[in-house]
Amino acid sequence: MVPVPQTRPHNPPALRRTPVQQRSAERLARILDACAGLLDESGYEQLSTRAVAARAGVPIGSVYRFFGNKRAMVAALAHRNLDEYARRISDRLAAAPLLDAYGAIDGVLDEFIEMKRTVPGFALVDFGVPAAAPGDGADGGADEGGGEGDGGGEEAAESAAEDPNRLVVERICELLATHLNRPADDGLRRKVLVGVETADALVRLAFRTDPAGDPALIDETRQLLYAYLAPSLG
Repeated sequence: MVPVPQTRPHNPPALRRTPVQQRSAERLARILDACAGLLDESGYEQLSTRAVAARAGVPIGSVYRFFGNKRAMVAALAHRNLDEYARRISDRLAAAPLLDAYGAIDGVLDEFIEMKRTVPGFALVDFGVPAAAPGDGADGGADEGGGEGDGGGEEAAESAAEDPNRLVVERICELLATHLNRPADDGLRRKVLVGVETADALVRLAFRTDPAGDPALIDETRQLLYAYLAPSLG
């Protein structure tokens, strides 16, 4: 069995300024942590860069050094979520090198469910930014004040270029192919894409039915993934 590699960030969102020093990286992490917490409390439409700055204990200018507006900030949070999800799957597969296709499917699904239940902001923003609401334009909301420049084009281009579930598929395929010692070819990507899209819809249904995730619907999702994906992974 080929060892599962440690994952690395893929296609990170464009930051106005990439942190170089540890202090700057820690400030960015505090901003994203604050963003996640406020998403849980008030939702995306009510989110503002000013509220995030206040929660993070940083000047508003520090937020605008990294992000043009709240949409770019939430996009960075979504990418951080994807990196964390890939790391969790990688660790789980590495801890059980003889895991078969069914066990690998369990790992992919269980880590997603666990993040839905425990990671701040993940219930609303998992791997993608919510659809733009009216007025959610270049200034990032009515109270954003425009920041340091308009920043309007960067997140629009990013949003158009990236389909969040396809980013998830690429990360899952890379991990599963390495763990199961098979190529990450177009056939695998197509199968995993269908599985991801289906599981995403069913897990959303499970959490709409029960805030903790309806166990019966989660089990139905698992059985569907077993039947559809396992034969292609074995």
